[in-house]
Amino acid sequence: MKIIIDAMGGDNAPEEIVKGALNCVKELNCEIILVGRGEEILRIIERSGLGQLPKGLEIVDATEIIEIEDDPASVIRTKKNSSLVVALNLLRDGRGDALVSAGSTGALLSGATLIVKRIRGIRRAALAPFIPNSGNGFILIDCGANAECTPEYLLQFAHMGYCYAQDALSLASPRVGLLNIGGESTKGTPLQIDTYAHLETAGKNGLINFAGNIEPTAAMKDACDVLVTDGYTGNIFLKTIEGTAKLVMSELKTAYLKSFITMISAMMVKKQIRALRQKMSADTIGGTALLGISKPVIKAHGSSNATAIVSAARQAIKAAESDTTSRLTASLSINNANNITKTVDKS
Repeated sequence: MKIIIDAMGGDNAPEEIVKGALNCVKELNCEIILVGRGEEILRIIERSGLGQLPKGLEIVDATEIIEIEDDPASVIRTKKNSSLVVALNLLRDGRGDALVSAGSTGALLSGATLIVKRIRGIRRAALAPFIPNSGNGFILIDCGANAECTPEYLLQFAHMGYCYAQDALSLASPRVGLLNIGGESTKGTPLQIDTYAHLETAGKNGLINFAGNIEPTAAMKDACDVLVTDGYTGNIFLKTIEGTAKLVMSELKTAYLKSFITMISAMMVKKQIRALRQKMSADTIGGTALLGISKPVIKAHGSSNATAIVSAARQAIKAAESDTTSRLTASLSINNANNITKTVDKS
């Protein structure tokens, strides 16, 4: 298994990315291609105490860096020797099995679409992060790649999420829900109402296991395995969860350090608190799958450290081994999904 990693993408690049890549070689039993400024990468490897390039690690030189202020729509053409563009070309050409980048989300989405290409029949690629909850967690799709969506897009997101959850969550028939403000089929804007009809039809035809409308509180209580929404709403939902998790952990820390008695109490539940912190940590989750692209692409968090890069690479390996993209191509029943869309539109 060979994973391509964008060494220059992310807030902590290249230092933490390179350290993460070194750990990947040791811990994951895989080969790594690091793409970026070769001299900088080698200096970091030397500072890590290694006299030479470790076996299983390859460096591909790329002199340019995509900055946060660069326009995602045009930077793929203007910075062809950037680490991200070179990495995407390597993936397209079969030099690696999957790609990990902590760089610009917009540039990654644009580049993956233009260079690696979408799966035939998919209208829009979508970001599908894993969200922990009171159960085994769920896949949120989309969380920011597509701010404006049609019911057809959301129907395809449901199919992609369903197929991905079968692999990522090891479920035979994942429950697919539609994010909404209530459980009734008439709730929400025209987008949610129309999408509900599409998903209900897909469920009746056995293409997905449709669980109906799901409110945010229900999603966090294990009401579904895949939660479908547009990228605008999904991104707000995701960031609200992240902010709430940070607030809760911060307040817990403050409460337990308040006095000697509370510190004693903290020692008694130290193991449980550590487990909760790990469950909610972005470093543990690793990254977000970009579904709908013809080869596995994982978007790591922009602030990823070495630990997060290892987690993202582990996720990329699992996606490549399960061949999720090929299963999407074969199992999404794109033509059937489109026919359902046309049928619903005419009714």
